[in-house]
Amino acid sequence: MPSPVPTAARPGLAIAVLCAGGLSVALTQTMVIPIQSELPQFLDTSASNASWVITITLLAAAVTMPVAGRIADMVGKQRVLTASAALLFLGSAVCAVSDSLAPILAGRALQGLAMGFIPVGISFIRQFAPPEMASTGVATMSATLGVGGAIGLPLAAWIADSGDWHTLFWVASGLAAVITALTWFAVPHVHDGSSGTLDVAGTLGLAVGLSSFLVGVSKGSTWGWDDSLTWSFLVFGVVALVAWGAFELRQDEPLVDLRTTASPAVLLTNLAAVAVGFGMMAQSIVVPQLLQMPEATGYGLGQSILAAGLWMAPGGLMMLVFAPVSSGLMKGLGPKATLMIGAAVLGAGYLVALVMMAAPWQLLVASCVASAGVGIGYAAMPTLILDSVPAHEAGSAVGVNGLMRSTGTTLAAAVMATVLTSSTVDLGGVAVPTESAFRWCFVIGAVAAFVGVAIAAFVPTVRRRRDAIGADLAAAEA
Repeated sequence: MPSPVPTAARPGLAIAVLCAGGLSVALTQTMVIPIQSELPQFLDTSASNASWVITITLLAAAVTMPVAGRIADMVGKQRVLTASAALLFLGSAVCAVSDSLAPILAGRALQGLAMGFIPVGISFIRQFAPPEMASTGVATMSATLGVGGAIGLPLAAWIADSGDWHTLFWVASGLAAVITALTWFAVPHVHDGSSGTLDVAGTLGLAVGLSSFLVGVSKGSTWGWDDSLTWSFLVFGVVALVAWGAFELRQDEPLVDLRTTASPAVLLTNLAAVAVGFGMMAQSIVVPQLLQMPEATGYGLGQSILAAGLWMAPGGLMMLVFAPVSSGLMKGLGPKATLMIGAAVLGAGYLVALVMMAAPWQLLVASCVASAGVGIGYAAMPTLILDSVPAHEAGSAVGVNGLMRSTGTTLAAAVMATVLTSSTVDLGGVAVPTESAFRWCFVIGAVAAFVGVAIAAFVPTVRRRRDAIGADLAAAEA
């Protein structure tokens, strides 16, 4: 069993490396969005098939977060972090040298598997960093989930506009290679693993159930919500997840300890994660579309893909700026109140967008307000989780929380797509969303955020100190 983890010799450098790695991993999730419409031509395939280039990364990321966390709890977090960075490099390199659909899908799946880097990094910072740095480090690392996606859009658009689309993946490969090396040499090598075995059957069950459900959700607006294929995936996914849960409850060493996950503090925090994740993704989908909508509609702002990305980029930076603010709030008010404040600020951002959508700068203001809320809320959730679970389950628990955020973003993408296609007007033979559709999206985003506030209000307050982590490990060892 592990021993208490000592403070790292250079914790600031290690935290910086992990946050840079988190940014790089999150960036790959959105890097192909600017070229999405051109992928069928690039890959010589149909638009339906090309859409899997984005979907497969989402599925791989969702499954891998709790699995990577469990493996990290078993073999040590630094090893899993290095392996995740190496997977990012391998996946990016495969995409960089590919011109057809199958290898691109393989590479994008590998990039999705690298998403385990973020939850494992969050739980590891809490272990090796001194108390005065741990809170800010966790907050910053957690914010990279949103920041990487936000800055990835304009960066990818700029790279795609200036040259061959393969350059996107070559840049990602270079970043991943640097992060892999730095993770190996700058992140502390400590023996924090615990004995145990990986629940292979549970891993497969989670992968099947979760993938089926998320495919149904993500493809519902394309296939149609009344289509039998959509509901076949949704129903099968739910049934498989229920069966998986029953199986996990009978295991001595489950992939996910559902009894711990069902404790009020963890369960309610994860439900709040769905709401906040929904809120984050909703504005990431709706605002760029409104920015790019033709001015001929009377409400569109006529921005290019690159310009729209640049208008969105400051919002992503706001998440980083508010990481230390969130840390201060957690020290003064506690993580529960901080999560409530973050979700409330997110909701306020949507209300600002509801009344300020006539110019790009107005949407910039709304996006910055919403992103500040995401930065505050995202930073508080891992702290609530880590304060509520035994240290030897930290990686797995934070991974499940990451999964719940990912579920929220997937639901947001499906709901926003449905709303935007449910009310359209004809513009030169092309159906485009009406102004009221965009306003309804902002209302729904605000409701989701304020639901997150309500859920967070019921999270039990759990007070733990850093030395409690060592106590947990010592108890486990005994």
